[in-house]
Amino acid sequence: MSLHAGHRLCARISTDEQGVSGAGLEAQRRAIAAECRRRGWELVETLEDCGYSAKDLRRPGVKEAFRTLEVGEANALVVAKLDRLSRSMIDFTALMAKAQRQGWALVALDCAVDTSTAMGEAMANMLATFAQFERRLIGQRTREALAVKKANGVRLGRPPAVPERVVRRIQRQRARGDSLRAIAESLNDDRVPTAQGGARWYAATVRGVLARAG
Repeated sequence: MSLHAGHRLCARISTDEQGVSGAGLEAQRRAIAAECRRRGWELVETLEDCGYSAKDLRRPGVKEAFRTLEVGEANALVVAKLDRLSRSMIDFTALMAKAQRQGWALVALDCAVDTSTAMGEAMANMLATFAQFERRLIGQRTREALAVKKANGVRLGRPPAVPERVVRRIQRQRARGDSLRAIAESLNDDRVPTAQGGARWYAATVRGVLARAG
């Protein structure tokens, strides 16, 4: 799609650390308004997320912008700075895919992203390549961290749970006044295995079961 005079667009302004002074918001408003005048675009709505971080896309202003675009009330989303919209290249890639599916343009004034033009789309695709690189780095770091933990004897995966009947027994004994040590000894006497499959209960183990059970 192409942007032209009279094109209806939705402007997105965001702030987190600048939410108190409002200086950052005003600068973004001016940048977007100036670009709209230069290109002859009609600005149909300006959305702000004062006080919200740009760490993800689950913010009121972003959600409202998506609604406006999805129902066809605007056909472009303009932001003054890309990191005000999203600080994650992975989220940005998903956002580009959404724009392509729904037929609206994404424009970021600070980094020449403009999916309505060939040059701007090339810049967006370059950023998407970095997003893929970011995903692979995250996966590699995760695998390496898990390998280190496994080598150090750390048990991976969801921790095993104490059977509900054992939890209820511990709670009943505690409710009637038995000490943690006494409960542990009774479980040992009855050869009740621990959550880890061990054969020995301790007062601290019983305390942990009670704490998790609430």
